[in-house]
Amino acid sequence: MERSLYERLGSAAGIKALVADVVEAHMNNPVIQARFLPYRDDPDNLAAVSQQLCDFFCAGSGGPEAYTGRGMVEAHRGMNISAEEYLAATDDIMSTLTAHGIDEQTRNDVLAIAYALKGEIMRV
Repeated sequence: MERSLYERLGSAAGIKALVADVVEAHMNNPVIQARFLPYRDDPDNLAAVSQQLCDFFCAGSGGPEAYTGRGMVEAHRGMNISAEEYLAATDDIMSTLTAHGIDEQTRNDVLAIAYALKGEIMRV
């Protein structure tokens, strides 16, 4: 039996580590860092947002965690995210997966999900 995406990403602990490193990558990415750097000055908000991202990835990858946050359209409404920003964020995710030793098939599965969400995130 094939392992779920959740299991292949390391379950809750692995996803938490991935999210922490993705957020850090976003804060260091000149294309999108302006959107993420303010979280450094608000650790409580950073922790809350990071937990929401963990829950989103855990639930969306087949884990038992429940995601109770806003939908993608609502969460990104009014942000006017450009194609360049979307690709920069996606590149950060993919680089982080690679750095964590996530296999190619799993990376491709995550990339497919990212592209499936593109229309709900960009310029909504």
